[in-house]
Amino acid sequence: MESLLKLTGVEKNFHINRGLFKRNNKVLKAVDGVEFNIEKGETFGLVGESGCGKSTLGKLIVKLLNPSSGNIYFNGRDITKISKKEHLQYTRDIQMIFQDPFSSFNPRQKVIDILMEPLDIHFKSLSIDKKRKVVEELLERVGLTANQANRYPHQFSGGQRQRIGIARALSLNPKLIVCDEPVSALDVSIQSQIINLLKDIQKDLGISYLFIAHNLGVVKHISDRIGVMYLGNIVETASKEDLFENPLHPYTKALISSVPKEHPDEKKERIVLRGEIPSPSEPPVGCKFHTRCPLAQEICRKEVPVLEMKIENHRVACHLI
Repeated sequence: MESLLKLTGVEKNFHINRGLFKRNNKVLKAVDGVEFNIEKGETFGLVGESGCGKSTLGKLIVKLLNPSSGNIYFNGRDITKISKKEHLQYTRDIQMIFQDPFSSFNPRQKVIDILMEPLDIHFKSLSIDKKRKVVEELLERVGLTANQANRYPHQFSGGQRQRIGIARALSLNPKLIVCDEPVSALDVSIQSQIINLLKDIQKDLGISYLFIAHNLGVVKHISDRIGVMYLGNIVETASKEDLFENPLHPYTKALISSVPKEHPDEKKERIVLRGEIPSPSEPPVGCKFHTRCPLAQEICRKEVPVLEMKIENHRVACHLI
């Protein structure tokens, strides 16, 4: 497969000013040297605890934020260095589905206006009638009806609003969609409907997904490959089969052990991590996970592990593997 998106050494720092005179300037590394790639037509799942930098990384990819350093290649072009004109094309090729679609909608706009707005910006030559036809087709594709186009966002359920968010993301025929926790606010039964909808869309259109979530069960259901993130770093990447059958990093093992059993008779050891997640503004020296790792040794407290291939197509950042 050919890489659609490739990240190399991507970092995002936020400066924190504390105190009355703001003299205590600290740097919070939300994303710290992240590297991975997404192939065409693939779903790459990104998991980790809240605050690990997943959503920040998603915003960097769609250029809602600019990286402090590193490179983001899309179709072989470094999008961190593109012109204003090229940026407009990039926003057509990559879209985002948000965790809370309601907060990303204008509550005073009807659904038809919400879905027509991207078309007005990017396809100015299209007639009004053609744009309305596109909106109707988008609503039908996501399981809604053309008659619902004249309603306001507050008149829909959470699941229906997320379908509208998906329709808006599809309106520009993107090649990649960043899904930022798109089902975490929904009931379990609705979650499966949205996941199946995303899979059907991918099958029909060949779209790639970056699927960001903290629910490993959901990520396992939709992903082809999975990356595990901890305090701004990717600590393990593998196919979903390899990751769940043979997790190598201690953090990944702990996450997978927390997934509920699929069968009552299944034997499963629960790994409980000690302590709290360190502050991203004051991360531990060496391996960031060593303060909670049950296997930590002296080298873990001194040296930063490198994310490298340990077995075929399975990369891990751990001194002990």
